[in-house]
Amino acid sequence: MTEEAEEGVDLSPASGCEQQAPHFLQDVIFHGKFKLLKALTPEESTHCQHGLYFEDGQRRVDYVLTYPLKKQAGGRSCRQSTHLLTENAFARSLRRGPHHISEHLRHYTVKRAKDSLSPPSLPRDDTELGCPGETFGGHEDHKTFRREEFEGKLREMGLELEKDEDARIQGVGFVKIHAPWNVLCREAELMKLKMPTKKVYEMKQSSGVVGKISSLVSKALEPLHPHVEERQPKNIKRLSHTFSREKQHLFDLSDKDYFFDSKTRSSIVYEILKRTKCKAKYSMGITSLLGSGVYTAAYPLHDGDINEESAEPNDRKLLYEEWANYSVFYKYQPIGLVRKYFGEKIGLYFAWLGLYTQMLIPASLVGVIVFLYGCATVDDNIPSMEICHPRNNITMCPLCDRVCSYWKLSTACGTARASHLFDNPATVFFSIFMALWAAMFMEHWKRRQMRLNYEWDLTGFEDEEDHPRAEYEFRVMQKSLSKDHKSQHKIEKLSCRDRLPAYMTNIVMMLLMIGVTFAIVFGVILYRISTKAALHMSSNPITRNHVQLTVKTTAAIINLVVILILDEVYGAVARWLTVLEVPKTDKSFEERLIFKTFILKFVNAFSPIIYIAFFRGRLVGRPGNYLYVFESYRMEECTHGGCLMELCIQLSITMLGKQLIQNNLFEIGIPKLKKLIRYVQSKQGAFQEEERQKKLRRYETDHFLEPFAGLTPEYMEMIIQFGFVTLFVASFPLAPLFALLNNIIEIRLDAKKFVTELRRPVAARAKDIGIWYNILRGVAKVAVIINAFVISFTSDFIPRMVYQYMYSPDGSMHGFVNHTLSYFNVSHFQEGKETMDPLQLGYPIEICRYKDYREPPWSANPYEISKEFWAVLAVRLAFVIVFQNVVMLMSDIVDWLIPDIPKDISLQIHKEKTLFVDLFMKEEQGKVQILESRLSTGGKENCSRSSSNNNNSTMAHPRSGLHTNSTKSL
Repeated sequence: MTEEAEEGVDLSPASGCEQQAPHFLQDVIFHGKFKLLKALTPEESTHCQHGLYFEDGQRRVDYVLTYPLKKQAGGRSCRQSTHLLTENAFARSLRRGPHHISEHLRHYTVKRAKDSLSPPSLPRDDTELGCPGETFGGHEDHKTFRREEFEGKLREMGLELEKDEDARIQGVGFVKIHAPWNVLCREAELMKLKMPTKKVYEMKQSSGVVGKISSLVSKALEPLHPHVEERQPKNIKRLSHTFSREKQHLFDLSDKDYFFDSKTRSSIVYEILKRTKCKAKYSMGITSLLGSGVYTAAYPLHDGDINEESAEPNDRKLLYEEWANYSVFYKYQPIGLVRKYFGEKIGLYFAWLGLYTQMLIPASLVGVIVFLYGCATVDDNIPSMEICHPRNNITMCPLCDRVCSYWKLSTACGTARASHLFDNPATVFFSIFMALWAAMFMEHWKRRQMRLNYEWDLTGFEDEEDHPRAEYEFRVMQKSLSKDHKSQHKIEKLSCRDRLPAYMTNIVMMLLMIGVTFAIVFGVILYRISTKAALHMSSNPITRNHVQLTVKTTAAIINLVVILILDEVYGAVARWLTVLEVPKTDKSFEERLIFKTFILKFVNAFSPIIYIAFFRGRLVGRPGNYLYVFESYRMEECTHGGCLMELCIQLSITMLGKQLIQNNLFEIGIPKLKKLIRYVQSKQGAFQEEERQKKLRRYETDHFLEPFAGLTPEYMEMIIQFGFVTLFVASFPLAPLFALLNNIIEIRLDAKKFVTELRRPVAARAKDIGIWYNILRGVAKVAVIINAFVISFTSDFIPRMVYQYMYSPDGSMHGFVNHTLSYFNVSHFQEGKETMDPLQLGYPIEICRYKDYREPPWSANPYEISKEFWAVLAVRLAFVIVFQNVVMLMSDIVDWLIPDIPKDISLQIHKEKTLFVDLFMKEEQGKVQILESRLSTGGKENCSRSSSNNNNSTMAHPRSGLHTNSTKSL
């Protein structure tokens, strides 16, 4: 065994404190390993005190496991305290001189002799079970046994462990794990990790006019780049190759301590933890132990402190200063450093979020221009001018039964003018623009993703089959045990029949949750109807004049509150349903969870909006024959300005509320609240708490951070926001602007959360964003259809065009308002439904108007649908078909014109392949030359030896000369 291997065994305190002390003494005295004392000197023990290294100050902590530990209040563990005192006393004696060394050895020998004479039947003190006199129950004993067995298996895998049961956190024990060099090399080869080689080549830069323009642009954008030092120029790249122990000469191993960075080391250790089996056959890995409570947490460590000025420079502190800081909101993200610290999966999320935010800039500008166009042309809009004209004396029918009276159309002047801000010809152009914008965004992301794959050496990476989840293995074990009594053959997987009850539960619960959403939307409808009638009965004239605005705003706020509550409920329900299905791998679990969560939250967020856009005002009936709910509630109708204004109010309140309250306030407030609760629970005085926090080591500080819960919530809120930006953008052109402002804060908020509030996630490799890209494409396709229907059926764009080109006498919009209003004879009201105050306007009303295309009461077919209705409907349907196909065709053209892989990246990939072929060919040629030279020199030596041997043997044994010569030549 080598010296390094002996160090790895001797330094491991996990074999017991009583064995650790003699090993330590033997190593220092007899084996001459005086370098172990370096970690005990005050000058050299800073790393150890910070908790980033083992007690020797040499081996870095790559992973930490925590487990429950029962100890006396405020006391140390017995064996741990003895072991630490022994080591420290011996270290002091070594520093004082030879006399103290001999004295300490004599004292220690006497102590060991007394320990050896103690009766073997007496129980030994176990720090995991507390000090003498304290015992756990049988369940805790079983956990302790499983823990010790698992840690023994980890040592067999080559990992080095060190326990800390004397931590400053009461009731928590820590297991620090270090992966030595040979384990890192073995696992890197098994995981097929790509590592940089010694070979360096220069990336070809674009020349000519394009190169000059790109250089000028890069210089102009230089202040926007973060101040992150890069070890090599941008045009220089190292060749990367899958790590192999047989080809270590290809890699730069001059500094083995930093060849594998902390992110890679922790992911290697986590891979070992996942596949290491416990005692039970179907209980594999750390996930099952965490689920059963054997361990309470497992996490890699952050690199160091970020707030202290004296903290050593590290990647975490650099990320905090140049990324997780609101003062650098205008700068690009250091995506390379994010990937280096958190891994490719999280790096891809922030790269996608950054690109999405950049792409929102042109969309926001165009949306603001469209809005300003509506503001500039509102005074020239003929329909709104006709409504607001003072001589306009059109009398409208009551908006509700009994309590509502007749009203003048001119009172809707403000609503009509406001509707024009969002319902103008520019919104059609903006809908087409946003559809093409979504296609451009998808293509741009694919190109960006390929560039990152090349820069991060993921071009040949393929997702390997993940380890089965602990819950899946437990179900398989249960099934195997139940079948063993009946049949001998094993069951290795769960069939569809086993999952059928879970599938049926999923379908029923999903439909039930969607039904709950629809029921709540219906409840808000009843609220609007009843509140409108109640406000019309008010004696306050101000209240009666602002009925519509009050009802719309309060209903939108109620919808927002319900959406926020149901979002949390649906997230928990989706996770419960996914657990019932027992997916085999973590990837399958995540995809199923994402699908269910997206369906429920999408329906929850957009159901009220879809109702206002496509159903409100179309299920009303007509005066004298209205449609009623529960025979008393008359279905609500849109105001004369149309439902587009109400749709805009609902969209703006829901979008802004979700972004401000759910995405930002919750993300800031909930972690702070949890920290406050932990502080209050462990508080023993402000000064003591502050001092305790200063003395905590790195693994103890990280224990108080929130565990990483995955990227699903982060992606989900952005996908819902993408729906708000694209689905109903025809009714709310300012949606991209609000999304842009939110995302500028969201990036820095998420960054700060990852750097300061969460435990460091295990780095996960990924070459794309997975199922989220398919969801984005689906939302973009659906957005084209929904915007076509919004323009056609919700807005007045099609009726205006039909009137202008088919019914207008002079080709203008004069007379459009009168054209869209039908006549009704007030004597035809149903009994008990007429207004209680028919003389509110000061004179009796015989004919009132309502918005619809119907025949007048004096025609042959009174109140029947007129031919104008069918003409408008035909044009609306034709517009939907034409708009949808034209926009989708343009999107496909954009998709076809823009290649998925940038040309320079494809050339560089080809160049790398050529360089690798040349490198390996030279290596093979060198091997052949060395082999030939060895064979030639070996052949000459063999010939000379054989000739001398033949001469000697012939002289000594002439009869056996022929046999000897043949044997030698053979």
